[in-house]
Amino acid sequence: MAEGKKYRINISVNTAYLAEQSDPSADRYVFAYTITIENVGTAAAQLISRHWVITDADGVVQEVKGLGVVGEQPLLRPGETFEYSSGAALATPVGTMHGSYQMVAEDGNKFDAEIPRFTLAMPRVLH
Repeated sequence: MAEGKKYRINISVNTAYLAEQSDPSADRYVFAYTITIENVGTAAAQLISRHWVITDADGVVQEVKGLGVVGEQPLLRPGETFEYSSGAALATPVGTMHGSYQMVAEDGNKFDAEIPRFTLAMPRVLH
């Protein structure tokens, strides 16, 4: 079995702008995102930590590192998914996020699951 197929995590993202929590006059734009993490490999793997890179429209970068996601370190067996929702606040109406989850497979092998870049945008800002 090729190593590349053993440790494979698919990540998909849905985003939403939270107008009720945002205050554009104070440069505060709040977004929610729901992440679905799916183990499409052949080895069970546990999500240990996360590393986010959040960039606003002014090019200001915030890096966020921490253990787990929403207080959990889910173990995903092959074919299993884990979904969670979280949020981010930006000083601009548009920004991007990307990063990685640090995973440990059942055999002890550590690997990163890349989180593809996605856009956070207030409605009607991007045309």
